[in-house]
Amino acid sequence: MKVIADLHIHSRYSRACSTALSIANLEKWARVKGVNLLGTGDFTHPEWIKELKSTLFDDGTGIYKTKSGFPFMLTTEVSSIYSQDDKGRRVHNVIFAPSLEVVSQITEYFKSKGRVDYDGRPIFKISCRDLIYDLRKISDKIEVIPAHIWTPWFSLFGSNSGFDTLKDAFGDQTQHINALETGMSSDPEMNWRLSQLDGKKLVSFSDSHSFWPWRLGREATIFEMKELTYNNILKSLRGDSGITSTIEVDPGYGKYHIDGHRNCSVEMEPEDAIKHNNICPVCKKPLTLGVAHRVEELADRKLGFKPKNALPFQKIIPLSEILAKAIGKNIATKSVWAVYNKLIESFKSEYNVLLNVSKNNLLKQTPVKIAELIMLNREGLLKVKPGFDGVYGEIVLDSNVKKSNLDNFENELSSNQKSLGKFI
Repeated sequence: MKVIADLHIHSRYSRACSTALSIANLEKWARVKGVNLLGTGDFTHPEWIKELKSTLFDDGTGIYKTKSGFPFMLTTEVSSIYSQDDKGRRVHNVIFAPSLEVVSQITEYFKSKGRVDYDGRPIFKISCRDLIYDLRKISDKIEVIPAHIWTPWFSLFGSNSGFDTLKDAFGDQTQHINALETGMSSDPEMNWRLSQLDGKKLVSFSDSHSFWPWRLGREATIFEMKELTYNNILKSLRGDSGITSTIEVDPGYGKYHIDGHRNCSVEMEPEDAIKHNNICPVCKKPLTLGVAHRVEELADRKLGFKPKNALPFQKIIPLSEILAKAIGKNIATKSVWAVYNKLIESFKSEYNVLLNVSKNNLLKQTPVKIAELIMLNREGLLKVKPGFDGVYGEIVLDSNVKKSNLDNFENELSSNQKSLGKFI
């Protein structure tokens, strides 16, 4: 069976997250997106774990399901903030657990180190090495995956708080790191340039703070297995097979791809930042160095190198972003939702629209220019103005892909708006 998994998400109990996040909304929008396995996120939080226990049911596989049968896996993210080698470190790690019993033990462990009730993504003064060592004493079926490994502020290789090597961070526990999350601002091709990552799985998840389809499932990992079980997910991460590919956004779409200062409206490619000694020309303070810059610093291979047995990946921008750019409206407007809903009603899920539906079939439901943008997106040919210093990248429509003329679609718009309630 094919499993499209988004295993790094959050609940409404994490900071800067939608207050409407619930298991019901996550299930609803995962089905619309085309994701068929979600992480629970935030399992250490006392209120969220109550909701998980009351809405999800264990069938003995380590995968917990809703009453209607949608599967979730027990996951959370923690923030390690500590000092090592005379430098402050801030690293996020995602944790997978095989059962509620193990979750309870993990939570008790973290409670011995600090509080778990103030944030769904709690902070502890625990080194990356000790985190692995201590959790493996609880269960060797706990999996830890370094999260969004390149972002500047809270990640394994982050320019402001990270390390230069896996071993620097995890020490004698490095062997137990089987997979790393590339994050939105990098893709596998960028990570292939580091020989130290050879033999490690590169996975992608959304780190979503809401259930909306331009956030949930914007990145995902595709597994192939006979039966969906926690053990089979674990075998896929730790073994030589089981993961077939990943879905990535264009790394320029991420919030930290190139260097810059948001408040100064300064953005620079790494080579330009180096010419300025990594100093902002406006405020004269250090630039926030993005992922592209940091990869260049640590890479020991040239761009274009591809390791043996490297997994394929596809770069896809969320459908709502494409429609908003084509229509010239904000992403959550009725005009955008009307077109989105029509496509989902016709073709079942967003991933099906983005990855599978033929251009001829798209043209039966949407204007030519939107169909063209969807096809360019599928081929990885959409141009993206890169993000920097916390600002998302955005699609750029050049002279060959002008803003869509929706005149022929206006007659359908009002009738589509009647069905908006089906999804929103």
